[in-house]
Amino acid sequence: MIILGIDPGIATLGYGVIEKDERGNFRAVDYGVILTPKDEGLPVRLAMLEEGVKKVLDKYHPDEIAMEELFFSKNITTGIAVAHARGVAMLTCVKACGKLYEYTPMQIKQALTGYGKADKKQIQSVVASMLRLQSIPKPDDAADALGIALCHGFSSRFGELFAVGNMTRAKGQNAAPASAYQELMAAGSKQGKRGKSGGGFSSATSVNALQNATGISGVTGVGRASSLPTPKKK
Repeated sequence: MIILGIDPGIATLGYGVIEKDERGNFRAVDYGVILTPKDEGLPVRLAMLEEGVKKVLDKYHPDEIAMEELFFSKNITTGIAVAHARGVAMLTCVKACGKLYEYTPMQIKQALTGYGKADKKQIQSVVASMLRLQSIPKPDDAADALGIALCHGFSSRFGELFAVGNMTRAKGQNAAPASAYQELMAAGSKQGKRGKSGGGFSSATSVNALQNATGISGVTGVGRASSLPTPKKK
């Protein structure tokens, strides 16, 4: 399976292409960046990103695509520009491949290092090690994109949870088909219907089982583990 990871950006958009074999091993196929000049207007830069992403798609024909979710920082102006770039990349990808997934920065760090607040150097070192690269991928945006692709590769068993089309963020609109997540939900509902469910999960048991299986906490689209009440000590 070919997985394309994308790290959105208006000036620099990183991409990383990896292959996952039947045994679950990964290898790097290609990685790099798509650059846009800052002296160009926004519409032109977005058009350049679209063309660049399309070339990558046409060359590698990925089976699945993973993208980092956008979180606004203090610089709202920059965040809006990146949101434009992310939207163009997402639109271009969904036209070529229906399987599009997204992960938060914390989920990516958790999946790769087991620690949701790992720094960039730790992530890059893990990426290079897992893909058996002789050196850390450069530039940073390309390394980040490979990390996003690896994150999806590790989480592919629960891929539908992270699908862009999955509407489980909205109450009562679970668009994901029957999956391991729903099996966990069903099991959890049998064990504890007494209390209110937290963050979209039926019970803390479901949350723990999902985290153990994926290595990711705070799953986007099905509720955050942090929203669950702390179990009372007996």
